[in-house]
Amino acid sequence: MKQLRIGIYGANGHQVHGDLVNHPRAKLTAIASFPKDKLPEPLREEFTLATHSNLQELLRDENVDLVALCSPRRADQANDAIACLKAGKHVYAEKPAALSEADLDRVLEAADKSKRRFHEMAGTAFAQPYLSMRKIVQSGVLGPIVQVIAQKSYPYHDGRPQDELVDGGLLCQAGIHGVRFFEHVACLRIKDVQAMETGLGNPKSGNLKMAAAYMFRLENGAVGTLISNYLNQKGHPKWGNEHLRIFGTNGFVESSDGGMGTRLIIKEKDLGPIDTSEPSQDYFDLVVNSILDGTPMPLSLEEELHPLRICIRAKAKAEKQ
Repeated sequence: MKQLRIGIYGANGHQVHGDLVNHPRAKLTAIASFPKDKLPEPLREEFTLATHSNLQELLRDENVDLVALCSPRRADQANDAIACLKAGKHVYAEKPAALSEADLDRVLEAADKSKRRFHEMAGTAFAQPYLSMRKIVQSGVLGPIVQVIAQKSYPYHDGRPQDELVDGGLLCQAGIHGVRFFEHVACLRIKDVQAMETGLGNPKSGNLKMAAAYMFRLENGAVGTLISNYLNQKGHPKWGNEHLRIFGTNGFVESSDGGMGTRLIIKEKDLGPIDTSEPSQDYFDLVVNSILDGTPMPLSLEEELHPLRICIRAKAKAEKQ
């Protein structure tokens, strides 16, 4: 069976190492700027694993087909991705994959020239309950979508960078999940965005923003609102405190408290919790299968990355407030 050989670079985000234990189609072959003791024990014991001191060494490793990027500074990740692509490696990048549209376009140009694949870790809509909500929207049972309301809340902790160039900042690092709710779950492209943010509540001196609000105009004329913050509390049972409500002319579907509760209402019928028994689709697996077999991705690359463009534009709007 064909296997994709994976090199991981950086630990600043959600690396893929947890997915690689006994993975049938992908094998970890190299790491760089990633603590070996963070690897699951079966991977630490793999005697063929190469440990490199930097990205440049990793890119010279002929036993790496794809680099999973969680760059130490998100502001450097676009250049890191371009270096990987020029070295003939596919790239799977932590969000936000770039901090400007110009940088994102440079990455896509490098991918096109190199004939290698570039993807962001963009699986928000393919984990339950959002996968089932996406399919409900696509079925048309809600009627035309008129309004979408979403929340994405994470806890504050002292490790939150005060410098937005390290992780991309609240609007792009956390908010991108909420923007994907609109485009990948409600299946409506965002036409325009307005945004504002505040550092109120930041316990340290620095540039960390603690809360943000977005307003959207969607392609069909619908409207939407999103809030994101670092105000989730330890008493909440989920790390990500998420809400999503999608309102159509015939009904609405909702998920609350990070997927702990769901409901579907169609006209006069309360259909109760939605069926989420279908397994989530791991986005990394989809990327691996697409590279190895040519299996179509569920989103075009333009659809995958448009939420990032919206977040970048939202940040520019917020900075003018």
